[in-house]
Amino acid sequence: MNSSSRFAVSVHVLALLALEARPVPSAYIAGSVNTNPVVIRRILALLNKAGFTHSTLGASGGTVLALPASRINLLDLYRAVEEPGVLSLHRNSPNPACPVGRNITSILGGIFEQAQLAMENVIKAMTLQDVLDQLNAAQSPR
Repeated sequence: MNSSSRFAVSVHVLALLALEARPVPSAYIAGSVNTNPVVIRRILALLNKAGFTHSTLGASGGTVLALPASRINLLDLYRAVEEPGVLSLHRNSPNPACPVGRNITSILGGIFEQAQLAMENVIKAMTLQDVLDQLNAAQSPR
C-alpha cells in the first residue's frame, strides 16, 4: 500500500526549474531529486501536458517553467499529477456478515473525503512562489 510521490517530486522539479535560468535536462533534475531520469521524464510529460512547463529536445534542450511561480497553484499541480485520494480503502470488500465489515467502508469513506478536502484546502491557498519563499528562508543564515 504505497502512496504516490508524484506531487512531491513535481513541486521539487518546478522549484528547481524556477531557480534555473536555462533549460534544465532531465538528468540534472533526476540528480537533484535523486531518482532515475525515466521517472523525471514521466513527471515532465504530465507537467508539460498541464501547461506548467515547456520542454525542448536536443543537445541544448531541457525544460523550463511555462508560467511564473506565482501563477502555479499547488492544488492545480496536485490535480495534474495525482489521482485524487489522500487515503484509500482496501481493494477487497469487507465481510458483510461482520459487524465491523458491514459498515466500515462507508464510515471510512466519509472520513477519507474529509481528509482529502482538508488537504486540498491547505494547498489551494499556496503557489510555487510560496514554496520558493520557504526555500529561500531555509537557506538564510539564522
